Amino acid sequence: MKAIGVDVGGTFTDLIYCDLETGDLGIHKVATTPGNPSIGVVEGIKTLCRQNAVMAQDIAYVFHGTTIATNAVLEAKGARTGMITNDGFRDILHIGRHQRVEHYSIMQQLPWQSRPLIKRRYRKTVGGRLIPPTGEVLYELDEEGVRQAAMELLADGIESVAICFLFSYLNPEHELRAKELVEEVMPEAYVTTSSFISPQFREFERFTTTALATFVGPKVRTYIGGLNTALKELGLGGELRIMASNGGVATPRMILENPALTLMSGLAAGVLGGSWIGEKCDRSKLITFDIGGTSADIGLSIDGKFVETDARSTSIAGFPLLMPMLDIHTIGAGGGSIAYVDTGGAFRVGPQSAGAVPGPAAYGNGGTHPTVTDANLVLGRLETNDFLGGDMTLDTKAAFKVIGKLADELGLDILETAEGVLTILNSNMANAIRSRTVQKGIDPRDFTLVAMGGAGPLHGAEVAKMLQVPEVIVPVYPGISSAMGLLTADLKYEAIRTQFQISSSLDLVRIENDFNAMASELTARFAADGIDVSEVSFQRSGDLRYVGQGYELKVAINDGRINPLAVEQLWRDFHKIHGTEYGHTFEDSPIEIVNIRCTAVGNLPKLTNLNPSAEGSFEAALQSTRDCVFRSSSGLDSFKTDVFKRDLLPIGQTFFGPAILLQKDSTTVLPPETSAYVHPSGSLIIKLEAMT
Repeated sequence: MKAIGVDVGGTFTDLIYCDLETGDLGIHKVATTPGNPSIGVVEGIKTLCRQNAVMAQDIAYVFHGTTIATNAVLEAKGARTGMITNDGFRDILHIGRHQRVEHYSIMQQLPWQSRPLIKRRYRKTVGGRLIPPTGEVLYELDEEGVRQAAMELLADGIESVAICFLFSYLNPEHELRAKELVEEVMPEAYVTTSSFISPQFREFERFTTTALATFVGPKVRTYIGGLNTALKELGLGGELRIMASNGGVATPRMILENPALTLMSGLAAGVLGGSWIGEKCDRSKLITFDIGGTSADIGLSIDGKFVETDARSTSIAGFPLLMPMLDIHTIGAGGGSIAYVDTGGAFRVGPQSAGAVPGPAAYGNGGTHPTVTDANLVLGRLETNDFLGGDMTLDTKAAFKVIGKLADELGLDILETAEGVLTILNSNMANAIRSRTVQKGIDPRDFTLVAMGGAGPLHGAEVAKMLQVPEVIVPVYPGISSAMGLLTADLKYEAIRTQFQISSSLDLVRIENDFNAMASELTARFAADGIDVSEVSFQRSGDLRYVGQGYELKVAINDGRINPLAVEQLWRDFHKIHGTEYGHTFEDSPIEIVNIRCTAVGNLPKLTNLNPSAEGSFEAALQSTRDCVFRSSSGLDSFKTDVFKRDLLPIGQTFFGPAILLQKDSTTVLPPETSAYVHPSGSLIIKLEAMT
């Protein structure tokens, strides 16, 4: 069975071909086409098939990570969106909650107020009300009011409509009827409901999540529909699968129904790829560190399990998001990050990026801003004539020119400036990793850093040094690790039911029935997608908190009937997780089950091994020796540095830095006082004991 993984980044689109039966691999990178990313995707697949002598109709699956939804939110370039909600609750999206994002700032701008997803004049209200605890109808829905609201939105040129009523997570009746009425009036619009997108309590977060889905819906629908059509025109015989934010993939049908699933699509695959690579190297505690042209994405994997976000901290571009997502922290730090002096005279790097066009000055496409890539070239850490395996020649003169201009502005020499660019960038990334580890009570010194992306291996060792992380893994194909991660994913859907049950008075029959109903719902969803339900497994969990707390912790619930023994185990697990998260427990306090969740996982064919190249030798791998600049205890020094072809290195034999390792999709830097060897899986293991 043959499959292709495609990950669209800000600068490059990464592709990997794999015969999942023989392990044969092929990789390719093309420039991202920002105006319509599907153009780069299709051209990349054509080239990849040609390079590997494979017919498009022989490809069984295309797994795709996309940033369409992410970028639409980050750039505030979504659809013209409207909303219909209950009378008196027009401003829920504006008011938000009493918590301030920055507690002590009087100048902060709240994104839902400063750049609202749905303008107030497009938020319509209608009569009708449901009430807790069962979702009983207090006032019937004003159907004529819904029709009138829809006609007004149609007249205003609205493309997308969010239906958001109070307590719809208990009873979706009013929302479903309103959706029918709006679709009669606005048949071309994208219309969805909060009870479908995020059926759980917390109306502000539920309404905002639904607003996000409607804001990106038309753009995602156009992109996925167009890509699906283009792949079929290419003669592709297989199926398209889209990476979702929860670390699983979904069918195009599911994504078109719930586009919010892709809000972190492009980032989740990197965590999967890093975890899979670490497992092949027998490492179980991993920090995945994926640096591309525009951003650095950081995730954690412990014993093969991915750290997920919780209701306190799940957001995108500052907007709260009530959806299952891997805990991925992203900062504006990548190969294209621009170095500059701000208005206060401070030396900064990022988050602005030169992007794919024109890109860094070193790309020779007219870039005029000094970037991280230019700094690496000035310091000798990139090979001028062997970038992207020789497909691109770097413009050294242009890089020196833009870094020199920045040096003049700073009053430093050019090498100090270039090294300063890297130090600032590395410090930013190290601080981002600390925010996901040290600040959460996790010691990064117990972990291994997996350096991925086109720029990850360039910076991984120096970032690890700042964190005192003892070793770094550089995958066989670091530049396409996210695309590789796509080939390790399963189909993954989730259902949720709000409970609000307290440990002193549990209705076990209700919990059991709700779990069975969710399993049936998910089974029907897989069947509708044409998936063999015999391949589907189910995982259960609950969102628990002590009574009186504001937020919950996710706790796994074992298979089997929900009986008193199972409940006692659930309480013990919650106390343990609470102690780990907060450092204390309240053993005598009652516990509240807020939500229960059922996750269905459909098994898909996966990448198993990378089949690393045959045994090489240092003599065959050595290409040249040249001077490269690194910082030492005495300041900046020039070091004689060996330049190797990575795929020709011997397996299991230790060598020492400084060294530069060349390959098509990335460049790896071993600073002085490091050692490395090629693991039997093909990954490079860099040891940093001497640096720490």
